[in-house]
Amino acid sequence: MSTTRQDLLQAFDALLQPARFKDYGPNGLQVEGRPEVRKIVSGVTASLALIEAAVAARADAIFVHHGLFWRGQDGRVTGWMKQRLALLLAQDINLFAYHLPLDAHPELGNNAQLGLQLGLVAGARFGEQDLGFVGSRGDGGGFADVAALAAHVQQVLKRPVVQAGPSQKPIRNIAWCTGGAQGYFEAAIAAGADAFITGEISEPQAHYAREMGVAFIACGHHASERYGAPAVAGQVAAQLGLAHEFIDIDNPA
Repeated sequence: MSTTRQDLLQAFDALLQPARFKDYGPNGLQVEGRPEVRKIVSGVTASLALIEAAVAARADAIFVHHGLFWRGQDGRVTGWMKQRLALLLAQDINLFAYHLPLDAHPELGNNAQLGLQLGLVAGARFGEQDLGFVGSRGDGGGFADVAALAAHVQQVLKRPVVQAGPSQKPIRNIAWCTGGAQGYFEAAIAAGADAFITGEISEPQAHYAREMGVAFIACGHHASERYGAPAVAGQVAAQLGLAHEFIDIDNPA
């Protein structure tokens, strides 16, 4: 089966409601390709490697979290930007990108899906635009300390994590926000978290964790955001009768 580019855009917009968000770049259709879509490839970032993989997979559209265009970037089409755009345009592939709307969706978004992977159930939202989630283990238990939580996150995401904060404090209330959300740490503390999980850590957060007695775990920007794009693209593809394939381009960050 197939659908039109416009119908696919409307389906993504209806699900993710991008007009609700103040974002760092344009959400929706970023590069126009062929008008008929039969197959979607989803991924985290619109890198050259993902675009090449989508070409090999005979995709008509790519759906990502990190698109090509960001507020304040150099607008010249040179270097890496030229390479990515040239391949998209030469192959007539549509590029759809949703940033904060994909983080925030209550069931299919990056935060909801990371919580699902980690066995966490959200009870509330926090932070700017309610992007952060706070809750507890779905089995009603907790973690003995930050090392136990860190080991659980490492096992699920299959990558090392960085941990900071109290070593002996039991952990029950857990806040999380995927990607580069280290700036949400103080809001997570205010929301009553014993621990905060995000993708990245900056220098100040290690001190905050020690001084405030709240654990901080950085599990990787890419690793924390691998789950929203395939969840959304897969649901929309099923809704419209399209083929869908998630392609994970490895990234150590």
